[in-house]
Amino acid sequence: MTLDETDRRILRVLQRRGRISNADLSEEINLSASACHRRVQRLEACGIIHEYVALLEPRKLGISTTVFVEITLQSQSDEIFDAFEKAVSRIPDVQECHLMAGTADYILKVVAEDTDDFARIHRQHLARLPGVAQMQSSFALRTVFKTNALPV
Repeated sequence: MTLDETDRRILRVLQRRGRISNADLSEEINLSASACHRRVQRLEACGIIHEYVALLEPRKLGISTTVFVEITLQSQSDEIFDAFEKAVSRIPDVQECHLMAGTADYILKVVAEDTDDFARIHRQHLARLPGVAQMQSSFALRTVFKTNALPV
């Protein structure tokens, strides 16, 4: 699907304000409400708009620690990759898992209440992941910049 500038404006607004009403969205991008609604439906149907979520404030929930964990696997077999990916996807504290090119096979973004909580996550979950040869954790000291918005 080819996006025109109106589609891009819709996407930029929805990334900032996902709960905006269709009436307000159509007014903001200067399009009729019915045309705006049709465009949003088309963007949803083709999968460009994947889902709508509520973004929570981690610190208000007592989650103040972010840890990036580099994982190196024992081998590069499909079976080990599949087993690792299936197991890591079930750990609720892992927010992201990326297959990497470079020194590590995967990088995980893990959230925890504090270092003691991360020690629990490591002991109960990360240390039990299948096929892991090496693991290195780096603690974020502070988040300088963070966005979920894609450049459209």
